[in-house]
Amino acid sequence: MAAVPEPTRAQQRPSRESRGSPPEEAPRAGAPGAGAPGAGAPGDETPGHETPEDGLRALDVVGIGNAIVDVLAEVPDRVLADLGLVRGSMELVDLRRAEEIYSAMGPAVEVSGGSAANTVAGVAALGGTSGFVGKVADDDLGNVFVHDMRASGVDLRVAVADADAGDAEVRGTGRSLVLVTGDAERTMATHLGVAGTLGSEDVAGDLVERGSVLYLEGYLWDRPSAKDAMRQAVKIAHDYDRAVALSLSDSFCVERHRRDLLDLVVGDVDVLFGNEHELVRLFDARTFDDALSAAAETGVLVAATCGARGSFVVDGQGPVEVPAAPAPEIVDKTGAGDMYASGFLFGLTHGLEPAECARLGSMCASAVLGHLGARPTHDLAELAREAGLA
Repeated sequence: MAAVPEPTRAQQRPSRESRGSPPEEAPRAGAPGAGAPGAGAPGDETPGHETPEDGLRALDVVGIGNAIVDVLAEVPDRVLADLGLVRGSMELVDLRRAEEIYSAMGPAVEVSGGSAANTVAGVAALGGTSGFVGKVADDDLGNVFVHDMRASGVDLRVAVADADAGDAEVRGTGRSLVLVTGDAERTMATHLGVAGTLGSEDVAGDLVERGSVLYLEGYLWDRPSAKDAMRQAVKIAHDYDRAVALSLSDSFCVERHRRDLLDLVVGDVDVLFGNEHELVRLFDARTFDDALSAAAETGVLVAATCGARGSFVVDGQGPVEVPAAPAPEIVDKTGAGDMYASGFLFGLTHGLEPAECARLGSMCASAVLGHLGARPTHDLAELAREAGLA
């Protein structure tokens, strides 16, 4: 593990009043000279962690997001056309539409998913510590989700709803129908079920307090109650001077909520994840280069992914390009962005410089491309050690 300096969090992040131009007097978390959030207190239970006052284990990353079980199937291109689905998109669907799509999918594999849940599971797979806040139902899919997350080593704090309570549209654990075409592109139709009722009352504040980084899933912005939950979690993170990271999640989600998300980024976020399409839409830019320039002006640490081209890190001093890691035969792109965030955040909380965080993120992303599903089958911790990144 890289040696980590011991700054206070106030030294690691720019004051929120100074947002809008790159900070000069106070480097952000993970920036050169800043170290990582939660770094290096003597007598830590885990290297690079502060010991909380209540004696509970400190965590690298706490995620809040949709608790979802992915239902994955390989389909021919014509199925997308027949169903009227936009290739590569994520669409929220009602129960009737979900049943229509499921009936057209054929044989499928069920595995725990959800964007933020995938990321915190990846942090744990790297040897880090992580937690997750979400909502499931007391049903078979809910049991699958809870079992898989706990088996991954994640400190899980999910609200559990009665499987038969409420309207049918908000009943049952959320599921994402993932249709994977021959080019490995994934198209998702998600029925949130009870995950869509996540609210501020479901946020485990004591868990958020323990995380060095709070990681927010942009998909939550589609539901008012979940938006309230995000704001509640952000407030707790700010109160305890934790860093806040946001994944933009989906370009259509960004288009729907551009103004709100941009305000959130400028006012409350320290680390932003997005692909080139999401960032172009967020900054209403003509080109990706223009979006990178706009990102640099926010003073936020930005990790911009570009698929096979790799990624760019923007930290207020111009973009740095990081090549993609070599990938096996690409079977399914589901979860690649989530695993990139896993590697990046693990690196950030363990003393790596931003470009090295991006390199580790690319390695983690490539590790899930060769099989169906978003969770790694490789030993991510061993991959990181072999690359000298852990």
